[in-house]
Amino acid sequence: MEAIITLVGFLGAGKTTSLKYLIDNFIDQGWDPFIILNDYENAYMDAQQLTDRMELKSIKALSGSCICCSGIMELRNTVNRIPERTNGITLIEANGTSDACSLMEFLGVGLNDRFLPPIQISVVDVKNWQNRGEYNELETNQIQVSSLLVLTHLDKMTKSRQTTVVKDIKALNPMAEIVTLNELNVSLLPELSPNNNEVTKLDHQKAHWSSCSTDLPVLPNNNAIHTICKTLPKSIMRVKGCTKIVGDTTYTYFERNPDGEVFIRPFNGIPLTGSKLLTIGPGSDPDILKKVIELSLIKK
Repeated sequence: MEAIITLVGFLGAGKTTSLKYLIDNFIDQGWDPFIILNDYENAYMDAQQLTDRMELKSIKALSGSCICCSGIMELRNTVNRIPERTNGITLIEANGTSDACSLMEFLGVGLNDRFLPPIQISVVDVKNWQNRGEYNELETNQIQVSSLLVLTHLDKMTKSRQTTVVKDIKALNPMAEIVTLNELNVSLLPELSPNNNEVTKLDHQKAHWSSCSTDLPVLPNNNAIHTICKTLPKSIMRVKGCTKIVGDTTYTYFERNPDGEVFIRPFNGIPLTGSKLLTIGPGSDPDILKKVIELSLIKK
């Protein structure tokens, strides 16, 4: 039977980095993974970042809905249509505002008999844990029924901070194993059991934020990227973009995490949907995005 592993965690916690780690290690150990990515806006952009180890036909992008609620039927149907493979394993990366408890409750209903009951891994951002203000409740929800908790963003974190976070998450989910990404042994993951921890219900509609996207022109330099990320309202929890920089032949990908940190790196290939700027969170509006882009072209 084929194992299904869902990967959850707050926006910017490191889910995609963790997913890449899992993909690399599963492939190296002879597994044949199928990947499902969910995002409010343009999950295809993230899907292309995985094609250095996988063919695009083995990656399914689900955009425009939330797989823990309105998109659950599409998710189930997608899983049931996954072709059978030797040593197959299915990895699902949920969007950063998913109600992880509801996802586990609903996903296992109606799956084909060839799949094992889904298990869940939660990515925990040690640096920003419970510093989310009004969204702390959502972050705690995302770890309560996970079988494994993976600690990320440990750079420059004190031992005291890590100890405090581990104590917090053990109180919320005493049944889960806690590891760092480097300690993760992927060969043990298909053997994990679902977590039946008692959970606190979440009003998930509070996390159904607005999202939008707009075309992004060729930018003059990386400073324009930083201008865009700095100027967009702080209420926007997630910023992503992909475009060309003047003089470059390849594309550049960038993102702004909820804490404001900006990351810039090469994009894998040519974006299927064209150069885009994407935002998720309160304040997302196409007109705002366009004005910020215009400002970035002026401030060189």
